[in-house]
Amino acid sequence: MIPFKEAYRLILDESRDFGKEKIPLQEAVGRVLAEDIFADRDFPPFDRATRDGIVLNHQAVEKGRTAFEIDGVLAAGHAAAVLRHEDLCMEIMTGAVIPYDADTVVMYENCSIDHGIARLDGIPKKGQHIHRRGSDRKKGDMVLKAGRRIATADIGILASVGASVIPVKKLPRIAVISTGDELVEIDEFPMPHQLRKSNIYQLYAALREENIIPLLLHVSDDEDIIRQKLSYAIDQMDVLLLSGGVSRGKFDFIPKVMDELGLEKIFHKVLQRPGKPFWFGKQGKSGTLVFSFPGNPVSTYVCYYRYFRDWLHRSIGLPIGDFHVILSETFMVQGDLTGFIDVKTKWEGGCLMASRVDGNGSGDLTSLAEADGFVCLEPRDEPYYGGNAVPFIPTRKLV
Repeated sequence: MIPFKEAYRLILDESRDFGKEKIPLQEAVGRVLAEDIFADRDFPPFDRATRDGIVLNHQAVEKGRTAFEIDGVLAAGHAAAVLRHEDLCMEIMTGAVIPYDADTVVMYENCSIDHGIARLDGIPKKGQHIHRRGSDRKKGDMVLKAGRRIATADIGILASVGASVIPVKKLPRIAVISTGDELVEIDEFPMPHQLRKSNIYQLYAALREENIIPLLLHVSDDEDIIRQKLSYAIDQMDVLLLSGGVSRGKFDFIPKVMDELGLEKIFHKVLQRPGKPFWFGKQGKSGTLVFSFPGNPVSTYVCYYRYFRDWLHRSIGLPIGDFHVILSETFMVQGDLTGFIDVKTKWEGGCLMASRVDGNGSGDLTSLAEADGFVCLEPRDEPYYGGNAVPFIPTRKLV
């Protein structure tokens, strides 16, 4: 049995690069950009109007002119025009190209138009309401740096530079495997001694948040079936996430079968609560990693978010978050087990405060609905008092 910090380090030491691939722009949200993206032309590519109104040459204003004959209308998408004389103006719409020999836009609200003549209500500032060519980025400038998770706003940038196919970090192939004869499908009504599968769908949903669609498998408490399905998954997948079958029960065959299949045990059992029976290892030939979580729902949840998510983010080049919260009450963690305690949070005075979620241990799945994450508390004789800042593992977006 090893301490939590050692288990965490050993897992991060097994992070790996799965390479990169190119995917359509429409599928890129949430993926990690694998290459820097550069502007293929100036941003914006021309001087453009930022307001609806008229466009003129300010030199005429400087000479005292306040009325201009309108010499056409310019809309967004029209090719560049020419202002034929400084005594003229043109109507212009937002986004349209500023015509040659014009340099100032006056909003409709600041002028009056009657019988084709525009009259200024005041003296405009030269160059106003014009978004200058290249003022955002010049051709060849970097617009997006590799290693970022692509957000909705990034899609617009990628589209504007003509990136229809996006280089992204490749994601690992993952199988999620549930174990146990007591589990039935979610559309079945369980017998008194049975449970519906929940952990496998919980893990599936968590992986979908990472843009991974895993293979779902189930194995009953039969050594031969376990051996057959695990052997197949090891050959086909980069990572296996198992739930259940790693404790000391007479039907917990997973560690034995893993040993028979040539998997190297990196550790089995961690000094933590919940999640103490956690097994982690790898297959030397294929390199497949196996995260075998305890079957209790909260144990699986904690191990996924504390260990696997950080391993995944490290592997695909995302930063690992370092979050802390302020306790709003006293917590006691004694003995030798690191405690992961589910908490709910709220903002108070600019600080994220955490309070305990009432639950009935690692088997209480329903308590997770109230939790925003877990605090990680190392055992010590002295309590953790309200007002202490402690490490926090968020499991949902905080608002």
